Formats: sequence, structure tokens, C-alpha cells
Amino acid sequence: MRSDKKELYAVVLDYLPMGHGDARRPQFKKEPLVQAVGTDQYKLLELVPKNAEIKTEETVYIGDKERDKIERVKRRIGYEDLTQTAKLELPYAIEKIVLENEQKYVDFFNKAVPITSKQHMLHLLPGIGKKLMWEILDERNKKPFENFADISERIKTIPHPEQMIIKRIVEEIEDPNIKYHLFTSK
Repeated sequence: MRSDKKELYAVVLDYLPMGHGDARRPQFKKEPLVQAVGTDQYKLLELVPKNAEIKTEETVYIGDKERDKIERVKRRIGYEDLTQTAKLELPYAIEKIVLENEQKYVDFFNKAVPITSKQHMLHLLPGIGKKLMWEILDERNKKPFENFADISERIKTIPHPEQMIIKRIVEEIEDPNIKYHLFTSK
């Protein structure tokens, strides 16, 4: 459901100072790498860092203007290309992005629409069935949700709405063949 535009920022998942552990490549051809997730469309990327210190969970600029810490975007990668460390860091990075952009995801609850005559965008969030979907729709018709706390206050069966968003984003990243992408680009 997302347009395929360039990411401007990414959250660092793993820093590989010696590149991949590929024994077939000679040592002099190995370059440091950063595995990261974009903050807008959640694209998984391999980045080549400048000689700057890079930390896990740090947000780095990767747009077309002058970059502080990243020399270039090397390539887009799939979930299976992530290191074990990067896979473990991914949910925390997504949580950071979601919480920093809370209004964007609250707006999803306020503006989600039917996809087909039998399926609604809200159904695609883990834990939301027909009954809960109708409760969300009824509440947002009374008054739009203001933040995650407002959602959990007005809909008691959703104590942590941000976790539903985070789980869905992780599902979309892990399975590129998923039919509907709400938050990621294919």
C-alpha cells in the first residue's frame, strides 16, 4: 500500500566492521557494512559507513544530501540476509520508529478502510477480529483517536495498540510474499 520512494533515514541493526564473514573474498576486498531498516517504508538495507563510529539503534541519514556517517547505500536486502544480531534488533528498531511517529500510526486506526467486501485493513493487525474491528470503528466515529493511550483507554481489549502495529510490520518484513503491505514496501 506504500509508494516505492527512497528512504531518507535508517535505524542501524548491526555494524560489521570487517564486512560479511565470507571466506571466498580476500581480506583487502572486504569493506565495513551496516545493516539497517528504513524509517519510512521499512526497507532492509546494507550501507557502507564512512570512518564514523556507528552504534546499534542509531538513526542515520541516507538521503541524497551530504551524509555524516554513511558513504553510500550498497543494496537492498531481504530478511534472510540479516545477521542474527540484526534479526534480534529488528523489533526494537521498529518499536523505536513507531513510537517516534505515533501520530502516523494512530491515524491508521482513524483512517483504515475496507480492502475488499469481506476484509478490512484493521483485520490485518494481529489480534483484531470482526468484533474488535467494529468496536474500533464505532469508537473512532464518535471521536478520532488522539494517541495510543487514547486507543487503549477507549478500547479495553487493546492495552498496547503500538504492539499490534509493530507485530504487523515485522510480519511484512519477514514474509515478502504477504498479500497486503500496510506499512512496508515490497
